[in-house]
Amino acid sequence: MSSARSNLAFFLVVVLLLIFAAAWFIEPDVADQTVEELSGTEPELGEPQEEVFPTVVIAEPVGWAEDAVPQAAQGLAVTRFAEGLDHPRVMYTLPNGDLLVTLTRSPKSAGANDDPSIMDRIRGFIAGILFAQAGAAGESPNTLMLLRDGDGDGAAEEKIALTTTLDSPSGIAWHDNKLYIANHDEVLEFAYELGSTGSLGEGRKLMDLPPGGGHWMRNIELDEAGENLYIAVGSLSNIGEQGMEIEEGRAMIWQYVFAQQSARPFATGLRNANGLDWNPWSGELWTTVNERDMLGSDLVPDYLTNVPVGAQYGWPWIYFRDNFDRRVEHPMPAYLQDYVRRPEYALGPHVAALGLEFTKAGHRLGGEFGQGAMIARHGSWNRKPPSGYDVVFVAFDERGNPQGKPIPVLSGFLNDDGTTKGRPTWVAWAADGALLVTDDTAGIIWRVIAPGAEPAPPIERLTGASMPPRRELRGDPRASFGEEDYARVQPVQ
Repeated sequence: MSSARSNLAFFLVVVLLLIFAAAWFIEPDVADQTVEELSGTEPELGEPQEEVFPTVVIAEPVGWAEDAVPQAAQGLAVTRFAEGLDHPRVMYTLPNGDLLVTLTRSPKSAGANDDPSIMDRIRGFIAGILFAQAGAAGESPNTLMLLRDGDGDGAAEEKIALTTTLDSPSGIAWHDNKLYIANHDEVLEFAYELGSTGSLGEGRKLMDLPPGGGHWMRNIELDEAGENLYIAVGSLSNIGEQGMEIEEGRAMIWQYVFAQQSARPFATGLRNANGLDWNPWSGELWTTVNERDMLGSDLVPDYLTNVPVGAQYGWPWIYFRDNFDRRVEHPMPAYLQDYVRRPEYALGPHVAALGLEFTKAGHRLGGEFGQGAMIARHGSWNRKPPSGYDVVFVAFDERGNPQGKPIPVLSGFLNDDGTTKGRPTWVAWAADGALLVTDDTAGIIWRVIAPGAEPAPPIERLTGASMPPRRELRGDPRASFGEEDYARVQPVQ
């Protein structure tokens, strides 16, 4: 097709899409259930409402007034730890109390195709409009910033750019004078001594990652011994509609083993895993996950869950253990349903759950927020009414399991007129026990603390003897395994 004809076809298709877009803006799918009904350990999932075009309700960021702050839960106080930052996202508190934060946006060529089709160009055109309206458009600052509160007054007086040569960076980790940064397409290792404010040298590449496109953030988490690094990589698409070949290496958590200098898939079927942290009771890795879109305003809830090695959570074919997404055209792998896990805790539909931090020894948010997880819900773009735009606390019981409903910690980001002052993105514990929250569109890091609260005690790790292995079967094996386990052939579905 000639360039002129291609441009004409592109123009005509865009016009048609704008006509359809007007229809979906006028009559979006309105939620029948509350976010609370679709949260917790037993969410009340309804029937899917398949959409040709998504419901679009974007909250335009308008910023905070000079002295304004989010609404904190009773007993908590919130102040500005740092402001004037260019789209801050992921934070990491170093052992000496310095705070590292990545200033970042999506890569300029995220998912770019050397020879884009008309539909690729249309997707890019529409995505550009949505990003701009949500306050996420623009060049990525590609900066790793060090923030230091040297006088202990709860505000950072030093802001030092350690490097500005990254490429849409996200995750940060540090161990034994090594600093790890995840760009959208690679994981880098830098030599870094605590307290240093000089420019980072050249990083050493540990591994390549599928390049940014769709879900471009790449969070990372070290294990306690510093022997393994875990990397969250989101999908390129919603439900594999562009083919599963381009999803290779995506929608999973990778494990990089330092001793072997190699990586392997650790858990799969996770559409867009973000926050990563270790459950202090069990020592198990947990994550926040953004689920699929275009099944209506009530589906599918984002979730918080554990990630044992080999875990499979069903994307794109299955959600919440036994719900099949009939829109997926790619054949489902044999036996997939038999080993798909059910998420531990629903966080509500389209809330965009990002940052995750379990409560740590020394935190100073008081007894009501004593044992559990803090989660930043960045906010929906495709639900009516909007969901998220807050920071919530999920309580855990004495066995390390989530319970109850999410408890608001910070709210007031969303305005009554549908605009938003900001969007909470990530959470981290400061050295003094305060909770820090990045607000990317506002360029602010909020500091939350319970005035007068004593530092929280550590959570004791649960220990006990392992169950003995079962060495023989007695009686009818079906009493142990069930008749369906005797199937030797299962067709691809």
